[in-house]
Amino acid sequence: MTGPLRATAGWLARRSTLPTAVRAVFGYYDHTGRFDLASLRLKSTVDDRTEAMVEDVFTSVESALAREFGVESVSFEYDTKLLLPAELTLGYLYRRAQRRADGVDPVAESTWASRVDDAVGSEAYRAPTDPAEWDTDPDDPRELVDRAEYLTQVVIGALLDGDMRDAVNDAEYEDFEVSFDVDREERARVARVAQETLQADLEHRLEALPDELTEIYEWAVDLSEAHQDRDPHFRDLYERAREGDGDARTSIEAEYRDAPFDADTDVFTDEERDLPYLWTQYARVGVIYDAMIEMYRAAGLPVETAFKRSIVLSIVAAQIWLDDVDDYGADVEDGQLTPVTAEYLLAEGDREAARRVRGLTERYLDLARTYAAETESPLTGIATEYIYLSGDPYVLPGTD
Repeated sequence: MTGPLRATAGWLARRSTLPTAVRAVFGYYDHTGRFDLASLRLKSTVDDRTEAMVEDVFTSVESALAREFGVESVSFEYDTKLLLPAELTLGYLYRRAQRRADGVDPVAESTWASRVDDAVGSEAYRAPTDPAEWDTDPDDPRELVDRAEYLTQVVIGALLDGDMRDAVNDAEYEDFEVSFDVDREERARVARVAQETLQADLEHRLEALPDELTEIYEWAVDLSEAHQDRDPHFRDLYERAREGDGDARTSIEAEYRDAPFDADTDVFTDEERDLPYLWTQYARVGVIYDAMIEMYRAAGLPVETAFKRSIVLSIVAAQIWLDDVDDYGADVEDGQLTPVTAEYLLAEGDREAARRVRGLTERYLDLARTYAAETESPLTGIATEYIYLSGDPYVLPGTD
């Protein structure tokens, strides 16, 4: 039975006049009855440190762009939504370390605490743990935090590299921003230089890690690229189905919506593997975050399988509910098969398609929220609420 506080939280979560982030906090409390103030206090710390990590990763990119365009200095920015899972994992590990600590807060004394405070070289700054020793769960909470921060910066570089690579392959350059005026052709050069520099820097960082971590990353990239290689086939099925080809429609159901799950991973239960679109969306985006968590595990960091499930299910839901819904019109025009465009082919009418898209998203997010609560990760649970509240289903035909 829901008490008056949870009922009030649910009411506040539905108030569109409140900021989405605030509504997400109330929504999570309404759904679960759980509220961890200590975790919420960590959010600004995580935000500050991951932002500093991104800036550090971009240092070599800015130097390369300055040389490429013959300017004295460059400020570079790249807009991406893909870093949230790394931030949530860092926050999750911070809380694990704090609960193990006896006395001094290990998060307040960590490597990136001093770097964010411009105190590099001070007594508070310590070099990261030797990656060659990353084979066990560190007993020292400060070592756990330092190791988590070290790997998070590597993961951030990997996520940025993968996202930039996709953008360059698709000739989508609008998210590459520099501090001087560029035309479209020059912006394409900016994108290529940024991605190539980031890739070289990432390869150098990966060389310093144990082979197991590098192999996990390469496995994820190979699986994701194999899925991208099937894009022309899916586009062909989509065009044929739109023209009334019944066999193509059946193939979309069998190969895209209901494709059997085909990866050796513990990220989903047997029941979850029957979720619509799970295999194609896992191969499209989810595998990257599965690998991300496995890299933390291979580094000896204590990340539960349930937490990994919450992250991967959330990112698949976000891909559908935020990107694919927002891009529906452009994807239809471009002949791109996504779970959203597929439902508008397979459902009996626009209203039914819109209902299915919403229901599919809610199934993924409900599972993600459950796993977040199970692992006492309210920041991840709140993120599921934020994803749902940030969607705009009214761009879809048939939505009331």
